[in-house]
Parts: sequence; structure tokens; C-alpha cells
Amino acid sequence: MLGFLFSRERKTRASASNWLELSDKVWNFRRDVLAPSEASELRRRHDELRRELAERADAGRLKLGIDALEDVLRRTGGAVYPKTSLTENVEFFLVAAIMILGVRTYFVQPFKIPTNSMWPTYYGMTGEIFPPGTTAPGPLAQAARWVLFGAQRKEVLAPRSGQVSALFRFGRLAYTTRSDRSWLIFPSQVREYTFYVDGVPATIRVPLDFSDIDKIVQATYFGTDPNAFPSYLAGLASAGRIEETWLKQDENADGLVSVELVPLNRTVKVGDPLLRFDLMTGDQLFVDRFSYNFFRPKPGQGFVFRTGNIPAIAEMSGDQYYIKRLVGTPGDAIEIREPVLYRNGSPITGSVAFDLNARRVPPYGGYLNEEIKDGARYLGRGQVLNVPADRFLALGDNSGNSEDGRYWGFVPAKEVIGRPLFIYYPFTRRWGFAK
Repeated sequence: MLGFLFSRERKTRASASNWLELSDKVWNFRRDVLAPSEASELRRRHDELRRELAERADAGRLKLGIDALEDVLRRTGGAVYPKTSLTENVEFFLVAAIMILGVRTYFVQPFKIPTNSMWPTYYGMTGEIFPPGTTAPGPLAQAARWVLFGAQRKEVLAPRSGQVSALFRFGRLAYTTRSDRSWLIFPSQVREYTFYVDGVPATIRVPLDFSDIDKIVQATYFGTDPNAFPSYLAGLASAGRIEETWLKQDENADGLVSVELVPLNRTVKVGDPLLRFDLMTGDQLFVDRFSYNFFRPKPGQGFVFRTGNIPAIAEMSGDQYYIKRLVGTPGDAIEIREPVLYRNGSPITGSVAFDLNARRVPPYGGYLNEEIKDGARYLGRGQVLNVPADRFLALGDNSGNSEDGRYWGFVPAKEVIGRPLFIYYPFTRRWGFAK
């Protein structure tokens, strides 16, 4: 890159050294298949150039020696020299791939936050809605949002004019899990939601880990009041206006589940958006895989691990990467006294998130036990959980929306990957060193 600063003689000497290395490579790889005359000429030209280099010949003499050696190499180099552009490209990308895999395996690994269990410290996928009557960003603005924030437009349009309805189960929008392709190549799974306009279906698909669709539907049809939809639903139930039907919850599984067809109190025209929002990508960060080889993980650090040997997760979701916050190391006694998390009898320290949750500083909601969030198996009210040897305990910062150690217990030490280093995308106010 700084070659323009060097003299012609210095650059020629460097070039001569490179040609001598190439000559040695051809000799080592092909001397057993060369004719005696070819082998003799190759060594003679090689020795001549090396001698001139040692005697500090001027650039002109070195250039003649290089040209003579290069002529022999063209006739004797076989697949080593000259290389075709295809060979050079394959070699380049192969070496690059090996280096990338090495760095990813032993030093730094990119990771994408899938859910909002660590919100607001880290963001998973979120939805930015454009309610009826508002204008969504145009093509240029949308392109800029895609580059800066990973925003993808999601929209479902009315197939005809009439009354809008949707399928619900236990007060949440019901969906079918389907197989799909991300980037048209990689296998993935999606949630498919179905709306109806006078009985005609219209579907929209979102990634399986995206869980904000209920907030988007409620904000689109019932505004910002969180109690508006539950009250509306209760009124429909008392009036007998909810129709029971059936839905296949997983396209690859047998059987149907009972769902409710709920009118959404809106009449639309054909082509109107039933739902329109931008799906914002989750935080993408680099994970330090190196430090934990030398330093013990500390409570309060972000904590990335694999789930393949955590039975309660592996049975449902297989082997994945999760990120939570480390709260317990071997020998620790952990307890939740809402909203405070206790470690070894005292309020836990080591992270700003611990203090914000303990004081319920919005939007942090404090640490919750199973009396508040159903289904947890550990850290119930009055329960002290002791972390065994070679195990760690991790919880989400967003305790009210996090399936974490309260549900599946401990992380085996051998499954620990590392700690988050740097949020490199999207380019929001969270960009920078991880907390």
C-alpha cells in the first residue's frame, strides 16, 4: 500500500525475492516430474538471480534475471505457475474462509438478538406500526431505513370490502407455524397469521421469534390504551359474538387446536391495509469467545451460551444460541424478592440493569417469580436456588417477558460461549460497546 514511497531498486529487490520463493515452490512440488534439462535450467536461473540479489546488483540486472527466471517458470511451473484467475480466486476465498472460521470459533463471533427477553438493554425484533390514516415511508426513505435499521416492510391488504376478523387463542393472535426460506435459500420457520374480510382469508408471515404482533394488532385496531382490547373482547364474549373454529397450529403436525374468530370492529375497502408495519431487526453484536478461557464469568455480565444440553430448551427448540444476563455462579444462592434479585443474601450487584430492575425504573419492570409469570419452575416466592458446581444461572433483563433460568434451570459450564462485546448493527443509539 505504501510502495510509492520506496525507490525503484528497493521494489525490484523485493520482487526478486518473491520470484525466488516461487521458484523454490515449483522446484519442491515438481522436480520429480521435470525433464533433466528443465530441472537444470530452473536451478541455474534460480541460482543466478539469487547471486545477483546477494551481490546487490542494480535494478536493471535484477530485472533481466527476473525475466529469465519467469520464462523458465512459465514452461516448468505446471499448476503452480502461472495460475488461472479461477485458481487464484478459489485459493483466496478458501484461505479467507479458513481465517473467518478460525476467528469465529476461537475469538469473536457475530450474534443476532432474536427476542426481547433482554429488552431494553438489547433489542430483539420489534415492529413499528403505521396506523390507518397515516403515511408510511416512501421507497427512498424505506431503502434508507433498511440500510440503517434493517427495517422490512410487512403488510397485508384487504382481499375485498367488508368486516375484518382474526383468529385468537387464549387472548392472543393465533398462528400456524410453517416452513419457509430466508434470503430464498436458508431453511427457516415462520408464523403465519390469518385475517378475514367477510370470510375471505388474507395472510401475513413473520419470523418465528417475532412476538410483537399482538401489540401491533391492538395498536392498529384499538389505539394505545392497553385495556381497550381486553374490554372489547370481554364485551363480545358476553354478547355471544365470538365464533369457535379450528386451526392447524403446525403444518408438519397432525391435529387441530380450538381458536376463536373475533370481529375487530372495523370495516375496510378492498386494498386497504389490514396490518402495516416495519419489522425492525434485532441488535447484532460481536461475542467475545476468548476471555472466558482465562477469566471466570462474573455476575452482571451479558452471557451467551448454547442450549443443546439444556433439556427444557433442547426438547422444544433444539441447539441454539441464547443471550441472558449472568446472575449466579457455582456455589451462589439466588432468590427473588420482587422486584429485587438477591445473591447470597444481598441485593445483586455487577450491572446497571440490576439496580434499574430493583427500583423498577421505566421501562425496567423488576424481577418476577411464578406468582406473576405462570409456568416458572424455579425461584418461586420464598425459594432460594443454589447453583451447583459446573453450572451457571442466567436471567433476562425483561423479567416479565423472558423465558430464562426460572423455567429451564442451569447452564452447563461446557455450553458457555462468551460475553457480548460490541453492537455493530443497526445504527441506533445502542450502537457501540455492549452493556
